[in-house]
Amino acid sequence: MYMIDSRSQATPPSLPTHHSDRVVRTDRTDRTKVPLPRRPLDPAGVPGDHVRRWYENELGWPTVPADPQNPGDPGGPRDPVRLRVGERFDVLEVPAEAGRAGLRHLAPGSPVAVRGDRMLLLVAAGSAEELPGLLEWLEWGSLALDLTATGEGGVMDAPLPWLPLGRRDPLQGAAVWLRPPGPGCEVEASLPTLSALGGGGGAPDLVRLVDTVATQCHRLWLRRACARPEALSRTGDQALAFS
Repeated sequence: MYMIDSRSQATPPSLPTHHSDRVVRTDRTDRTKVPLPRRPLDPAGVPGDHVRRWYENELGWPTVPADPQNPGDPGGPRDPVRLRVGERFDVLEVPAEAGRAGLRHLAPGSPVAVRGDRMLLLVAAGSAEELPGLLEWLEWGSLALDLTATGEGGVMDAPLPWLPLGRRDPLQGAAVWLRPPGPGCEVEASLPTLSALGGGGGAPDLVRLVDTVATQCHRLWLRRACARPEALSRTGDQALAFS
């Protein structure tokens, strides 16, 4: 008859000791396994359907269908999920260093993404069309600034909603959220807009944001030009007038 001692648990005769140890180790691993979804280190392995559903279902942001010529088979590159720009928001892209200076002009819920050394600031829909005139009005129009805007008809690579487990850094140049949008929230109220000029309403002021990042873009250009005096001499004194 099989007996269990009160001080120790015996192994049933039908189950060898070494096999029992193996079962215990496997069970312990299962109990500590982190719940799905798990993320691969390579962004090419990111489950695009999960990302797409997160944007469409949680945020209500329209996405662009994947390129049928690049379906993302296991052995090849994947077409990234892209967001349709111009319907819910436009995108202002600047060097990350310039973008950091502009963060103080944003609302706490204003979404901001980073991709490598670039920062993507979400602004009100229609802002891209207003940007050239705004830069002229701010007297930045005559200078070439490392600042671009994407509006209606454009797309942007969807920043990853989450990072792989155990990582804090962006993945091989993939865009990630610095300030993620909140699911179920109307993003429009938090976006910088031209109509907020003068402090009207609760939206951030697009004019202050653009003026700040344009100033920082020019300072970055001057810093690089000082290392290449021949580039600075070709632009004349006009570039220095805005420093």
